[in-house]
Amino acid sequence: MAAMRVLVVEDQTKIARALETALAADGAEVVIAGDGDRGLQLALESRFDVVVLDIMLPGLDGLEVLRELRARHHTTPVLLLSARGEVDDRIRGLDLGADDYLPKPFVLAEVTARVRVLARRAAPADAPRLVIADLSIDFLRHEVKRGGHRIDLTTRELRLLTYLARANGRACPRDELHQQVWDYAPGYDPGTNVVQVAMVRLREKLDAPFKRKLIHTVFAEGYAVRDTP
Repeated sequence: MAAMRVLVVEDQTKIARALETALAADGAEVVIAGDGDRGLQLALESRFDVVVLDIMLPGLDGLEVLRELRARHHTTPVLLLSARGEVDDRIRGLDLGADDYLPKPFVLAEVTARVRVLARRAAPADAPRLVIADLSIDFLRHEVKRGGHRIDLTTRELRLLTYLARANGRACPRDELHQQVWDYAPGYDPGTNVVQVAMVRLREKLDAPFKRKLIHTVFAEGYAVRDTP
């Protein structure tokens, strides 16, 4: 099996080297970029399993790098790092398509664990493609089509759709989605309606333009993606 490739975009040399050492000890091949412009270039030119991206960077900041990656339909998982602990930064990053977030200072073991989770989630399933009615999800190309038309989704929306689609029509409760899609600990309540908001956005893109609805809310059970109500 090929080694996991991780791009670390971090301008503080000591932190970058510490991340490199920890990730390499975990079996990863690590490439370091010291500013946002170089990080974006490397992310666009090479294949990486995960990008570890600091928000405060010289040149393009981390959020600008993330915005550009997602605008170009790059779905590589991104773990954001920032010394700024404000909730606004986290929300902006997640809205732009970040997959996870850690404030500084952090524990290196937690970084490596989260990188492993993101890489594992991004790996294609045994079946490279899943079809439900006129919806197709190509796991190798990270491409979603409905009625032959491409549907552009954020990384989080794609992960949510993939999880629901792989449930084979079963209704998935909110707590399960918190754990499996947002990586919250069992029983943890984020105190926000993140699932409901994400489902509204997913419906707007996936169902609203089409007469046939594939996303269903099942009373007292959760959400399901299937061809029948």
